[in-house]
Amino acid sequence: MRLSMLATSLALFALTAHAGGQQPEIKRPVGKAQAVGALHTLRVIPEACMRIQGKFTGDAAKPYDFAAVPTGTRCQPRAKLVDAASVKPQGKSGWVYADEVRVPSAACPSQQAVVRLWRSTAEAAPPKLDAQGRSRLYVKDSMAGKPDTTSVPTFAIEMGVAGKVCK
Repeated sequence: MRLSMLATSLALFALTAHAGGQQPEIKRPVGKAQAVGALHTLRVIPEACMRIQGKFTGDAAKPYDFAAVPTGTRCQPRAKLVDAASVKPQGKSGWVYADEVRVPSAACPSQQAVVRLWRSTAEAAPPKLDAQGRSRLYVKDSMAGKPDTTSVPTFAIEMGVAGKVCK
């Protein structure tokens, strides 16, 4: 599922040029240039227990390799992470363009890995308390297709490469 989310994000990335002129809530400078093959974290989303990481490949056909990976085995997500291509948050009411992370390639400074993050502004109530008195989302419940009885925060991510290809 994450692989298809990644492929769809990359395919639609070029179509959403700079998030339609919107400015993200969080203003970040361009990150430190990364060498080809150096694995690095682009953005951590603690509410969803996920981090977006990647590396420049040096391959013109696929210049950057993205991955959404769990932050830890014991982390209990309090939010959902979805592909921006599936929910199309750009310009929709109920979504806030929250963050944009840009990291240039050390070998080709005109080429940048870009991650864009939107968050849902829907009123989110924490899930009901479980037997231990904690609010949690259980994977087994979502895998079983049980409907969500509460609204949890949702983050939409878009990943891609911007800039000129170097030879």
